[in-house]
Amino acid sequence: MPGSSEPPDWIVEQPGVTALALVSGLLALFVLLPYLQYVLFGVVLAYILQPVQRHLENYIGPTVAAITVVAATLIVVLLPLIYVATIAVQQSLRLVRSIRQGEIDVETIEGALETNGYAVDLVALYESNQDRIATGIRQVTTGAIDLAGSLPGIFIGITITLFVLFALLRDGDRFVAWLEWVLPIDDAVLAELRTGLDRLMWASVVGNVAVAAIQAVMLGVGLAIAGVPAVVFLTVATFVLTLLPLVGAFGIWIPVAAYLVAIGRPTASAAIVVYGLIVTFSDSYLRPALIGRTGAFNSAIIVVGIFGGLVVFGAVGLFVGPVVLGGAKLVLDSFARVRTGTSIAGAPSETTGAESDETDTGADTEAPSDVDGDSSEE
Repeated sequence: MPGSSEPPDWIVEQPGVTALALVSGLLALFVLLPYLQYVLFGVVLAYILQPVQRHLENYIGPTVAAITVVAATLIVVLLPLIYVATIAVQQSLRLVRSIRQGEIDVETIEGALETNGYAVDLVALYESNQDRIATGIRQVTTGAIDLAGSLPGIFIGITITLFVLFALLRDGDRFVAWLEWVLPIDDAVLAELRTGLDRLMWASVVGNVAVAAIQAVMLGVGLAIAGVPAVVFLTVATFVLTLLPLVGAFGIWIPVAAYLVAIGRPTASAAIVVYGLIVTFSDSYLRPALIGRTGAFNSAIIVVGIFGGLVVFGAVGLFVGPVVLGGAKLVLDSFARVRTGTSIAGAPSETTGAESDETDTGADTEAPSDVDGDSSEE
């Protein structure tokens, strides 16, 4: 068959070693699976903090620099993150409890809405969706109980994250070099994959998460100044929604503005609308300023990657999910080019931002020729 090739010599001549390597890799994966999300979180943190590590190594040793970065990360990032998550859960439960116990004056809200020309029967709306609301309340309560019951596991997971972070900060370059040495992949393809995955990580962590965090903090400050209750919960919700294309901060500040109108604060509502628009449209300036012009992700990869990543990897899936999908496409593209010796016809720049940049530098055209040369030698 045209394009077919014999198995590599290392598979034919050393089948036992090859099988042992595969079994060892699978066993190692099984060991990692219970705390995979914490390992991946450590990888993400190491990727973000690697420039800090390299800067400190100009003044102190690698080990001391890694210990310093890990300690600072624990104090500045992880502990505040746990505290904010705890407050957000408490505020969400308090909000649900208020709705269940009737502490929110529905009649007053209905009267205010009717005064502003919006006739809404909130009681009937609640009754028609009572089962759905009850189900949501049970899920939130069950999630909070499960979270409290899994605190020992979370402590172990954070410990694993810190150790992974320390190891990658101190020996990350050697680990990457070892991984490239172990993988039976052509050097040109490895270089292409490394560049592409680096840009995928940068676009995911900076382009999505950093922008979402900035916009969430901006809106949270505005909500706090406006005197809106449950600010921490709304800020965390803004962060999650801002990660999604076509949703963003709209999903928070529009209901908040309606709430302020309902309780008789139209001026504050108008201010939130204006400020919310500023926060929403700041995306057009923040994203290019932080990551430049990139096409590493499209909307489908982001949305599916975030929700699928949350299910598979937990909270760290917000960072890792889109990278896994984008990286899978990058790997499959490289596999197809190695197999066929050509790029996809008519659309060489529609794969990823990394590949389009490599096409500009000529890397895309060189890699297939190198692979062809290697296969001909075999």
